[in-house]
Amino acid sequence: MIDVLRARFAAYPHRHEGISWDAVAARLAARPEALTVLRRMEDTGGEPDVVDYDAQADEFVFYDCSAESPAGRRSLCLDDEALRSRKRNPPRGSAAGEAAAFGARLMGEAEYRHLQSLGEFDLKTSTWLATPADVRALGGALFGDRRFGRVFVYHNGADSYYGARGWRGVLRV
Repeated sequence: MIDVLRARFAAYPHRHEGISWDAVAARLAARPEALTVLRRMEDTGGEPDVVDYDAQADEFVFYDCSAESPAGRRSLCLDDEALRSRKRNPPRGSAAGEAAAFGARLMGEAEYRHLQSLGEFDLKTSTWLATPADVRALGGALFGDRRFGRVFVYHNGADSYYGARGWRGVLRV
């Protein structure tokens, strides 16, 4: 996994300007459990990469940077509450449930917009986003994509699911 991350780090330098690969590698060596999470993200098509360093928290931030929503993480509703409420034709799981099982978390709206500033993502797919509690309490959920040269964040019922909508993870190490 280290070799995959190193190669991706070298291939996309604009995603992590000012961040040293040696510092990232040292952090990952000190936190081997993070490599397990990143491996799961990679194995399901996420292509995780370092996109930021949070100096206040002293953490490197990894996002799923696959061009489209990760292929191995689609056709899910937003969360386990939505999954339980689905009476007919339930999906195989939920985006938030899978993210938690991986050891990651769903990307939020600000993080999604940051990702989109690093390239063009979700031109054919869409991504479930961590949804504010007030929206979720009304049964809603947020998702984002890029269409017509713009980034859009929309709403949908949390129990809906689509073959082209998945989730992107965030891991702080």
